[in-house]
Amino acid sequence: MKFAIKPLSLAILAAIASLSIAAEKEAVMPRVDIVGGAEDQKRIAGTADVIDTRTLEESRVFTVNEALRKVPGLNARDEEGLGLRPNVGVRGLNPTRSTKMTLLEDGVPLSYAPYGDNASYYHPQIDRFERVEVLKGSGQNVFGPQTIGGTINYITPTPPREFAAFVEGSAGNRDFARARAQVGGKGLLLDYTRKQGDGAKDNVHSDIDDLNFKYVAAIGGRHALTLRANYMKEDSQVTYSGITDAEFARFGARYNPFKNDFMDVERYGLSATHDYDFGGGALLTTNLYYSDFQRDWWRQASTTSDTQCAGFVAARNAGTAVNPDACASVQGRLRNYVTWGVEPRLTLAHGMGELQAGVKAHFEEQKRKQINGVTATARSGALAEDNLRKTRAYSAFVANRFALGQWDITPSLRYERINASRSNRLTGVTGSDDLSRVLPAFGVTWNPSKVLTVFGSIHRGFAPPRVEDLIGGTGTSTEVGPEDSTNMEVGTRWEFARASRLQASLFRNDFKRLIAVGSIAGGSTPLAEGKALFQGLEFSADTELANGFFGRAAWTWLPTAKQSTAYTQVVSGALVAGSAAGNRQPYAPKNTLTLAAGYGSGAWRGQLEAQHVGEQFTDFANTEAPVAGGNGQIGKLAAYTVWNASLNYTLTPKKSSLFLTVKNLGDKTYMVDRTRGIQFGSPRLVQAGLRYTF
Repeated sequence: MKFAIKPLSLAILAAIASLSIAAEKEAVMPRVDIVGGAEDQKRIAGTADVIDTRTLEESRVFTVNEALRKVPGLNARDEEGLGLRPNVGVRGLNPTRSTKMTLLEDGVPLSYAPYGDNASYYHPQIDRFERVEVLKGSGQNVFGPQTIGGTINYITPTPPREFAAFVEGSAGNRDFARARAQVGGKGLLLDYTRKQGDGAKDNVHSDIDDLNFKYVAAIGGRHALTLRANYMKEDSQVTYSGITDAEFARFGARYNPFKNDFMDVERYGLSATHDYDFGGGALLTTNLYYSDFQRDWWRQASTTSDTQCAGFVAARNAGTAVNPDACASVQGRLRNYVTWGVEPRLTLAHGMGELQAGVKAHFEEQKRKQINGVTATARSGALAEDNLRKTRAYSAFVANRFALGQWDITPSLRYERINASRSNRLTGVTGSDDLSRVLPAFGVTWNPSKVLTVFGSIHRGFAPPRVEDLIGGTGTSTEVGPEDSTNMEVGTRWEFARASRLQASLFRNDFKRLIAVGSIAGGSTPLAEGKALFQGLEFSADTELANGFFGRAAWTWLPTAKQSTAYTQVVSGALVAGSAAGNRQPYAPKNTLTLAAGYGSGAWRGQLEAQHVGEQFTDFANTEAPVAGGNGQIGKLAAYTVWNASLNYTLTPKKSSLFLTVKNLGDKTYMVDRTRGIQFGSPRLVQAGLRYTF
């Protein structure tokens, strides 16, 4: 794939870069926050967490997974080692491809198809963001469409009014190198990051380029405008398959024979956010957004049980080395997703509190092809799939916060209407289907003092089925409904002096319908659904003492993550093998814990962090031991703890800073997934770097 920006995108980027709208006063940046500041959190009737700039920078987070593990309730599972395709689960929900949550960037949809195929094959590098917000509870009802788990909002840096710039470089083992440059002024910000490195196993390497423009302007006394444009390119040597138990025993955790598997990605994103201040506490914020995501993934294996290379399955199960060059086959999974939409949101302060209301028109177009080549490195061949899938979604919400002294009571209502269509362009068959839902929510907060907030909420969770699940390849509709849950939580927040904070909550998510698709458990589960129950406790705390010591904690205890009923296949009604009422859900660890402690004195600041993930089942049957001679997709994952360390030094005058960081300090070998065969976490990574500020 060539590094070339499309002419239309280039023209828009140039227009943004040349803007010179005059502003008489500093603009308040138009942006949709989901958590906001400390005062906003006093009115949020659910758990609300923020990873701020200081935490991201001083921890020297390498991937988005590492960053999100600092938040309770999130189980962020590694994959290729660079965090390019994160797998994030919420409160026990399966983390595969982060399908159970809503991802936003500055309030704008981040996923390439949040309604029709909410899978994170694209995710920006964590370097792009200065702040991460995570919201659970009834407050997510005003976002969506996924409201069964939680909402993550990534915040990009605010463009400065005065000139400011920095350059940063770092390097390390595993062929890691990173360069970043940022320059801004007069409301304009340009940011470029280049990152490269080897992944968690052999024959995995990625090169990433990420370019971002952002412009903020106040126009007159009532208007404010933010324009954004970004371009991301990824060239990766990376396979989809894990390894078998026999391959692990004979060749080790880093073994990966599929050197001919490559992925090329290009993604363009454009958005505009406009604020109009009517005065008197009335503000209209309108988001307009567009993205174009192209992914070409050529691979010789998707799982350890993939039969496209003759004889490979038996050899791999026996622990015999395979030669991918001898396999006269490669499959190109070619995908193009175009997404656009508009969403105005009105905020109106009134004598009894505040009203929020909004509507959204959202459109997705998926072009999906599969080309089967007849050599190991072919880039052409027989067309095996040619699908066009479209989604039109219209939603509306209204929420009113009633301020009653120390109490805030917020009922809300959301409406979703979705039309999906699928055209098989090989056969000419087309099908379509519609669904709609009304989603109520109710939240309450009590603030008996300046430092204490007690909150509680209940809401109906919703997640639409994928287009391919709703409509079959022959154009017929499948009787599968959206995921449907009743989510409840109650908790408290304490804000102490000297930057100290504590939050704890009890939660219960009861699913009338939870969908398990494809490779979610055991690698071969057909489209299935069942009832499920998740309940537990979240706890987080952070503090910074006057003597220079500081610490953070994020703990999730999930005693209940059970199949309330056996899962059954949607099409046939047949029982999913091994599934039974009372069994624990796969990939739902009972405990996840992140602890960090550090000390700062003068120009020095360092910290040590432990990230722990408890044991997990990997199939519905809760199989303990791997199957002898099996494909690596079955067997319990042992608990593991990974240690990270960072050391930062600020030079005087404060124009430069040096840092040293070590990820997986003990070079621990640990399994993270068996969905497509065994996947392992990354080995030790040592990085050193320098930032110079102009």
